[in-house]
Amino acid sequence: MESLRLLGDAPRVAHVLAALAAILLIALAGRSLARVLRQPVVIGEIVVGLLSGPAVIALFGRDTLDAALPGPVFDVVKLIAQAGLVLFLVGLAHTLGAADSGGPRRGGTLWVTTGALVPPLLTGLLLAGLVLASDDTAARGDAPLPAFVLMVAVSMSITAVPVMARILADRGMTRSAAGQTALAAALVIDAVGWLLLTLAISLGAGSLDGVLHSVGALAFGAVCALAVRHGLRTRAARSLCARLPRTAAVLLGAVALAVALAMEHLGMTAVLGAALVGLAIPRGTDAPWERAVTAVSRAGGVLAPAFFVVTGVTVLTGSFTDTSWRLIAAAVVLGCVGKGLGGYLGARQGGRPPRTARRVAVLMNTRGLTELIVLQAGLSSGILTGPIVLALIVMALTTTAMTGPLLTLLDRAERRPTTAAYAVATESRVR
Repeated sequence: MESLRLLGDAPRVAHVLAALAAILLIALAGRSLARVLRQPVVIGEIVVGLLSGPAVIALFGRDTLDAALPGPVFDVVKLIAQAGLVLFLVGLAHTLGAADSGGPRRGGTLWVTTGALVPPLLTGLLLAGLVLASDDTAARGDAPLPAFVLMVAVSMSITAVPVMARILADRGMTRSAAGQTALAAALVIDAVGWLLLTLAISLGAGSLDGVLHSVGALAFGAVCALAVRHGLRTRAARSLCARLPRTAAVLLGAVALAVALAMEHLGMTAVLGAALVGLAIPRGTDAPWERAVTAVSRAGGVLAPAFFVVTGVTVLTGSFTDTSWRLIAAAVVLGCVGKGLGGYLGARQGGRPPRTARRVAVLMNTRGLTELIVLQAGLSSGILTGPIVLALIVMALTTTAMTGPLLTLLDRAERRPTTAAYAVATESRVR
């Protein structure tokens, strides 16, 4: 509420608008850099946004960052970033619930899903065990042990559907066997991940009363989601979406924000409220509200760079000295091994040839934005601490940035035998 009252102060409003303009320019620079490096533009937005705060401190000092983003202004930017995240999640959750039942063979997809979910969960348990064994109190925090262990495991198991979809589109792999299999498995994995995230946050309450309170909050969110679903199925809602899609998008966004803020007020994270609303929206290629959902998600995408900057300022500026490099290295190695090896074995067990299995393994290691959302939920709920969030952010960015180059290397490696065989055949014909 204090942040909202500050919007009535003209100088504060100007300062907030200037900060948002700077953030959008930072995002533009990140997108340009990503194109130069042949990475998805969202990777550039994430990396540059996260590093903007630490970069200002390193170059000009903490006082400069505090002058650019004083507490009251930062609170408003944080509120706007949260609103953008909520709006973006409406579209993401809607996509997660819209997995096409007709794509690749279900048996093969089930094996890939299992391989890319269970081993990463186990590597997450191993990473949590390393934190406990090393007695790293800065990374461990004081959250209940079951909540901490489960949250770390969930963070290691996520695959980012939006970033993967963008990589597939950019590389023309949308209709390939590897692309369809990986995307179908990622949809299921992220849906399971949201359920486990909800359980971890509930366990984070630390007491039976807290768990019951969390269950009550989830029940409230579920009732709101059912109301949204029922309301959108009415004739009046269908007519409004068909005739006035922009008005429908504004109303849908307002409902999502209201449910998300209510969930946060009840002690849960706003992320869950947004996800429940997105999952509740009826699906179908002929549904008139698909345009409204797309508009809401795009509006959230415009504000998403503010989320990256806020995350970088709140996590990275204060966690470098407290984070062990061994923890970062362990997170990166375990993250690569869990998803890569698990995805490959799952694809092979599901009957995919080695060529397809290798690409599935690489694609399943894409984490990107979805990972940051999960980490933000864990941080805001007090389950994860800054140091371990930093280690997991480095892991997410590393594994995601590796996806494009590794796919290129696979393409080149698989073309070499063909070229060599052609040269041998040509030489023998000449002789």
